[in-house]
Amino acid sequence: MKFSIDHKSPVPLHIQAEELLRNLIKDPEYATKFLPNEVDMAKQLAISRTTLRQALNKLVYEGLLIRKKGIGTKVAEVSVSSKASNWLSFSQEMQARGIPIRNFELHISWVLPDEKLAHFFDIGTDKKVLKLERLRGKAEGPFVYFISYFHPRIGLTGDEDFKRPLYEILEKDHSIIADLSKEEISAKAADKFIASKLDVEAGSPLLFRKRYVFDQGDRPIEYNLGYYLADSFVYTVESRREA
Repeated sequence: MKFSIDHKSPVPLHIQAEELLRNLIKDPEYATKFLPNEVDMAKQLAISRTTLRQALNKLVYEGLLIRKKGIGTKVAEVSVSSKASNWLSFSQEMQARGIPIRNFELHISWVLPDEKLAHFFDIGTDKKVLKLERLRGKAEGPFVYFISYFHPRIGLTGDEDFKRPLYEILEKDHSIIADLSKEEISAKAADKFIASKLDVEAGSPLLFRKRYVFDQGDRPIEYNLGYYLADSFVYTVESRREA
């Protein structure tokens, strides 16, 4: 496929390169395949690698491309979500940004839901649910503690390999497609338990993310709580105003 952009256009070169890459992603020839290397693409487009990388980084951030160090940039698989804009599991988010993730702790238990959780799942408080707790971060240390609860309907047993991406497990092992995510973001002070996990003082500021996940029939499948170190994670929301 021949690549070209209009150097006489008033549209900035990195924006043109970004649009070209977006069209390239839609091309079946490149579905889940690696793109040509940056040197060749920049040379063919007659732009600098810095300009091309600016466009590539934007699409990597959006999860449309996956960069693998020493290998290249690959077109990501099409997101299963149709109602939320480009949301991914934590593992997929970090993979898309080229950040290797380490699991420091993983705990599985069966618990009785409180009234709030039982109401969300539309079950009785006497019906046990699977609780998954994970302390995760980069090689130098953890920066997030996740607590997830799952609806009994989806069939998780607790014997799954939770080192794999969560929504991959649900889809491939249990035929459950996570289709819609509703999130609440707020500031929160670390209690003693979370502070001990993230190795900070109790009362330290955290980014608290609450996620409600639904399947394609809008049925609840996961209730997730994420406690992030405030100085180690940035949650970015991008929106465009309609004309």
